Amino acid sequence: MIQTERICALNHHGPVNGAYVLYWMQSSQRAGCNHALEYALAFANEHRLPVVVLFCLMDRYPDSNLRHYSFMLAGLQATFDALRERGITAVMLRGEPESVVPEAARRARLVVTDRGYTRHQRRWRPGVARRIECPLIQVETDVIVPVETASPKEEYAAATFRPKIGRVLLRYMVPLSEREAQVTGFRPDMDAIEPVDGLKTLTPVLDRSVPPVDGTPGGHVAAEHRLKEFLDSRLDTYGSLRSDPAATAYSGLSPYLHFGQISPLEVALAASDHGGPGAESFLEELIVRRELAVNFTYYNQSYDSFACLPDWAQSTLKAHETDTRPYHYSREELETAATHDEYWNAAQREMRLTGSMHNYMRMYWGKKILEWCPGPSEAFDTALYLNNKWQLDGRDPNSYAGVAWCFGKHDRPWGERSIFGKVRYMSAGGLERKFDIKSYVSRFT
Repeated sequence: MIQTERICALNHHGPVNGAYVLYWMQSSQRAGCNHALEYALAFANEHRLPVVVLFCLMDRYPDSNLRHYSFMLAGLQATFDALRERGITAVMLRGEPESVVPEAARRARLVVTDRGYTRHQRRWRPGVARRIECPLIQVETDVIVPVETASPKEEYAAATFRPKIGRVLLRYMVPLSEREAQVTGFRPDMDAIEPVDGLKTLTPVLDRSVPPVDGTPGGHVAAEHRLKEFLDSRLDTYGSLRSDPAATAYSGLSPYLHFGQISPLEVALAASDHGGPGAESFLEELIVRRELAVNFTYYNQSYDSFACLPDWAQSTLKAHETDTRPYHYSREELETAATHDEYWNAAQREMRLTGSMHNYMRMYWGKKILEWCPGPSEAFDTALYLNNKWQLDGRDPNSYAGVAWCFGKHDRPWGERSIFGKVRYMSAGGLERKFDIKSYVSRFT
């Protein structure tokens, strides 16, 4: 079932003759549980046309490096293989979407695309819509509840967002049926690249300063394996242990969700079907918190800067901007985990080694950057730079919201203190009281 709220025409062109339906796949890099793909297949089958899936490989995706490209391209190769098993043609072309997609659409009867929420993703789609001669249909498939349906405005916090998304959630928590392609074997005349060869193609321009992550393969099969492992062994304790850095209660699915290699709907339905004591807490994170982050990125155009913070947070942090800092660290010292704080260093090393960081430690990590940088705006920029460079899921709405939370976003004013003003404070002592934090440190020494 594809709910009508997911579907949006991005231009007003009428029907044209064409040899195929083009699905420009960018954010939802998967062959299953993909509303955009199924919409394209439904139209193509109705008109006895083949579907061509196109991915645009950009030279310099914003803030990307070898770590991100390696994971993404491994996943894309697996997706292309899965599409071809379904009889669907898949091609990757190098270049910016605003030039590549119109060229690929010259013989298309219809172009379908998925949806993205960051600034550049939102710029590409209307840019393509203006440059093609056929209709362009956007089908939203990387959230469970379409963003405007969940809320027509930026929400203050989870407390205001939760009841709104809860009222409509059941309409969207339904499985998506997959169609068979009725016209197969189509070979478009395009100068395509296989994803497995993508890194060689990008060699002259790719930032190779951040290595790939060992033990975290890209692709839907790897994502499904992680999901099954999580449901079988950790979901039941998720509610009680998810905040403990010394435990491993997390799902490990964030990179796969970021690249669209697994659908949040697939994950939510599997967790809901599994049930158990941890399911409610996990679904809160997956649906309410994750889609609150999308709400923030979509409605707040300053999502990647200090200006995204609520007025009270900006005011209080600026009022304490000249407070004496107990320590001062350069960006290089922070990046290399060269501080006096062994807990913070362990969190930074975790991110460098694994491309991830425990959520509770990321809160502590961000708070300390605020405490150790000369001013709050510089601290915000530094935290986002490090996060986006080293995290596999950097540059994601969850990343932007997670960093902003450390500075007061989606939170409330607390008791006033030096440096932080009324922004929530976290201390090393708190880690020691709540967790076996030394055990966490020992894993990343």
